[in-house]
Amino acid sequence: MTTIIKTIKQISPQSSILIEGLPGVGHVGKLVAEHMVDELKAEHVLEITSHHFPPQVLVQEDCTVRLVKNDLYYKHVDGKDLLILVGDYQSTTAEGHYEICNLVLDIAQQMNVRRIYTLGGYGVGQLVEDEVVLGAMNDVSLRDELEAAGVEFKPGEPPGGIVGISGLMLGLAMERHIPAACLMGVTSGYMVDPKSARAVLRVLTKLLGIEMSMGELDARAKEMEMIVAKVREMEQAQIPPELTPRNDELRYIG
Repeated sequence: MTTIIKTIKQISPQSSILIEGLPGVGHVGKLVAEHMVDELKAEHVLEITSHHFPPQVLVQEDCTVRLVKNDLYYKHVDGKDLLILVGDYQSTTAEGHYEICNLVLDIAQQMNVRRIYTLGGYGVGQLVEDEVVLGAMNDVSLRDELEAAGVEFKPGEPPGGIVGISGLMLGLAMERHIPAACLMGVTSGYMVDPKSARAVLRVLTKLLGIEMSMGELDARAKEMEMIVAKVREMEQAQIPPELTPRNDELRYIG
């Protein structure tokens, strides 16, 4: 099998914005992108399957299976053409990251993308109180606009760079002269983080100049805050590790 692009619906936007939200740290980008697709009722226009994705199928509600994939959605909102990339997985290989990212950028250029926003989480290895969104960009002219929307810049962070498509797309887009920025919600990295996703979405909607309900993310963020508060209480009480919540007890947030 190779990487296959299947067109679901033909569209021809004149000037569009690409938003990438594939799974990553805290599933921050995935949560934001999927929320946008649902809230905007975006149209499914394209899907990507690839041998670079994990060797598995997903079982659906009717017990049939499907290949894992990435999907591209489209929505015209408030005078803007938005393309939203969501999916089950990123590539499992370095070669696949470059191949799929370049294919996505080929599609982006065909659809006249003028700006790219990649979304992700920045794991800090500890519970996070404040909602902070860090940024990186491939064009310094974007900085003032990003800072005005609430993005913070810290030179050298993340210290190891940005791994995966959210970082690679900035570099490859630079070679194609497409301005791009990565929005990273600061998160513990321990669990799916709707609170960090909400922070990223607030920044993104400001940059896009659109309004969107955040009710679903708000509800999930409150659930997470309750669990975090419980964990902190246990830490303060010095409860033995065997009595603290297991990872599988926290998974319902996802």
